[in-house]
Amino acid sequence: MRIINAKLFPMSGPVLERGYIDFDKKITGIGEMADMPFSDDPVLDACGASVYPGFIDAHTHLGMWEDALGFEGDDGNEDTDPVTPQLRGIDAVNPTDKCFTEALEAGVTTVLTGPGSANPVAGQILAMKTMGRRVDDMVLCAPAAIKFALGENPKTVYHGKSQAPVTRMATAALIREMLAKAQKYRAAIVRAQCDEDAEEPEFDAKCDALLPLIEGKIPAHFHAHRNDDIFTAIRIAKEFGLRYIIVHGTEGYTAADLLAAEGAPILCGPLLVDRGKPEMAALTPAAPGILQKAGVPIAIVTDHSVVPIQYLPLCAGLAAAEGLERMEALKAITIYPARICGIDRCVGSLEAGKDADMVLFDGDPLSLGAKPRAVFCNGKRVK
Repeated sequence: MRIINAKLFPMSGPVLERGYIDFDKKITGIGEMADMPFSDDPVLDACGASVYPGFIDAHTHLGMWEDALGFEGDDGNEDTDPVTPQLRGIDAVNPTDKCFTEALEAGVTTVLTGPGSANPVAGQILAMKTMGRRVDDMVLCAPAAIKFALGENPKTVYHGKSQAPVTRMATAALIREMLAKAQKYRAAIVRAQCDEDAEEPEFDAKCDALLPLIEGKIPAHFHAHRNDDIFTAIRIAKEFGLRYIIVHGTEGYTAADLLAAEGAPILCGPLLVDRGKPEMAALTPAAPGILQKAGVPIAIVTDHSVVPIQYLPLCAGLAAAEGLERMEALKAITIYPARICGIDRCVGSLEAGKDADMVLFDGDPLSLGAKPRAVFCNGKRVK
């Protein structure tokens, strides 16, 4: 198929004022109309509409807390054990949740979803498309990260159970203990591979789940709002040589220079919420702009279902209204989350070879009331 007469926002290069895109499941060609080769493919005339990459929400619990359900659809927190790296988000996502349809209709074609933040070591996050009927057919990467949580959430959950952790110290200690066990487990596996006289360790599901993290194949996602928790996450990551991403980072803008020096990526959000707990007292939608201007890699997220996922572009628009330059706001829901989360090989920009995830708007997608004229996911028109 071919889209013509479009204003193209590739995100990986300059805006093309009047261009075309050829695609099937992947983008096969893109350029200025003047350079468009002959094709007898079906054509959609954009008539000057703007085309963007499908939007990406890098931190959600989509399909984990199902819409309009209580406990029956609550599969995000296994709060019976504070250390659960072996839990796989892929086993909890219900792709028939109507919020997947709402995401697609808003142009959100890719998400990262996974466990909540009740546990210091919560489990495995996956990256997936929002179009499909079976999770296995929607997955981009699983696991895409391991979820950790610092701050009030683990304290609150386990204080009510009269078990550890009830302090920030205990939360950090449990994370360190599990990571140290995983390192020893890996060392024993390597030793057995290199020495025929050495025995392989007995299988440990928790340690085994952490091997991709320990080996640097996937990052840690640290839930952290306050600066002290953010820097605890960075401290632990350094101790164990982990790639890491800060999720929320609510207070981070007050230490933007320090975070920039660390190269700490932050998934900013939720922004369209009240200051519902003490550690969010510093919440401001100006934070993404402050962080970005300081040189901190950022993306904007909804934390769905905290903010419904269809409002991701509106969250980016709010950040733009509070100081984040408009193109940076667009990149914060396209190429930036793709790069931060390591899925930019297939999504996040309009480039030949990438998935044909595209959204067409007649107006500004970051404005209140904006709705896509058309949405494509994997080359299939879904709106």
